[in-house]
Order: sequence, then structure tokens, then C-alpha cells
Amino acid sequence: MTKITRITTQKKNKNRFNVFLDRGHGDTYGFSVSEDILVKEQLRKGMELDDAAIASLVKQDDVHKSFTLAINYLSYRMRSEKEIRDYLEKKEADPEQISEVVARLRKESLLDDQEFANSLVRTRIETSSKGPLLVKKELIEKGVDAAKADTALGHYPFDKQYEKALKFAEKKIRSDGRKSFKQQVQAVQQTLMQKGFTGDVVQEVLANLPEGHEEKDEWEAVVYQGEKVLRKYETKAEGVQLKHKIKGALYRKGFNYDLIEQFLDEFVEEP
Repeated sequence: MTKITRITTQKKNKNRFNVFLDRGHGDTYGFSVSEDILVKEQLRKGMELDDAAIASLVKQDDVHKSFTLAINYLSYRMRSEKEIRDYLEKKEADPEQISEVVARLRKESLLDDQEFANSLVRTRIETSSKGPLLVKKELIEKGVDAAKADTALGHYPFDKQYEKALKFAEKKIRSDGRKSFKQQVQAVQQTLMQKGFTGDVVQEVLANLPEGHEEKDEWEAVVYQGEKVLRKYETKAEGVQLKHKIKGALYRKGFNYDLIEQFLDEFVEEP
């Protein structure tokens, strides 16, 4: 049997203790434990331990250290089970111990993927411009299964999606004032889809946008875009060919035929 010869407090961590043992060859360092394990197992000077007991104490302490790491990681924000597992793997915790830590966290209601998903959805609604499809993608990447992700997205109803998407669309249209209204609408549609809003929300937003530029605004836009196109082509073509290139470029940008013809009449000189 091995006997505990002394127990000392670690200098850098007052909640951990070094246990020294005598295996028949004098006093030597054996292992270290947390205060919790020291108290729970009633470790004391003179106590005898066999190899199995020592191995059990070392394993308990390893699990305790992994659990403490997980608690600290959770202190910053809620985590998914996958995030906890990935973090502990990165810290080189034993896979069996990771499962034990995860089970304990679940038992103590510190780890719950459904609550994590619900919280993340509510946070994204308040702090981001993401639509539900992108939020679901983020949840899946964090290890939340699809069913739990779908349940959590119940906190992101149609009216909230529409409100957020419409607000973004109106802001984007204001910032794209030098494009044709048709091009602005196309850009809004593309961006909303990229942000993860569903087709029905996007169509509802597009249906409720203003009907178009004021005539003055659309004219200013065609002049701005037309002058850019003119500078691009005026050294490469002239006459009918130049007008044809400008007309095609402005048409692709969404301007109507009458405005394009007006621009050509006013800004492109006849040869």
C-alpha cells in the first residue's frame, strides 16, 4: 500500500493541492487534486491508497478540470453541445471524459441545445440582418439538429422577418439612388435572398416598395449612369455605333426606352 505523507497547497492556485506519497522509497510527489475532490474523498496525511484508488483520484481530477474548463467557457455565453465538445477536444481532454462532462452539464441544466437555439435566434433577430435561412444554417453549423433549429425559428415569425427585410430594403434603395429603380429592386431581391429571407417574405417586401423613382430621380440616375457609359465608349466608337453601345448598356441597367432616347438626344452629339 502507498501512504500519503503530506498535502500542500499549490502556490499559483490556492484551490488545488499536491499530494505526496511514500511507496516504500521515501516522500515523493504523487498527484494533484482540486479542493472539491480533497474534501469529498477525505484525503489526509497517513491515509493509505492502493494503485486503483490513486488511478481513480487522478481520473476524477481530470474530469473536474475538464468540467471547470467547460463552465468557464459557458460563462461568456450559452454554447451548443458541439461547441463544448470541440472546445474540450482542443484542450486535449480525453473523449470519455468529454462525454462525462457533457452528461453532467446536461444534468445540471447548463447545456441544452434547444434553449441554446432559441437564444441564438432571438439574439440574431435583435443584432443582425440575417433572415431565418441563414440563422438555421448557423445553428446547424454549431451542431444543433434540424428539428431543434426549426423549433427555435418559431421565435422568428413572418411579421418579424417582413419588418426586418423591409427596413433593409428601404435603406438599400436610398443608398442606390444613382441606379435605375428596376436595378434597385433587382439588387434588393438578390440581397434579401443572400441574407436568408424566404421567397414569400421577399415577394411581400417587393410588393410593398414604392412604385418607382420620381421622374426627376430616374432622370438624374440615367444621366449619371449614361455619362459613365459615354466616357467608356466615346474613344472606341462614334455615331450610330456609339449610340447603340450606350443604348444597350443603359437598357441592361434597367432604364426605360424613352429616358435612354432622351439622354442620347441631349448628351451624344451627332457626327
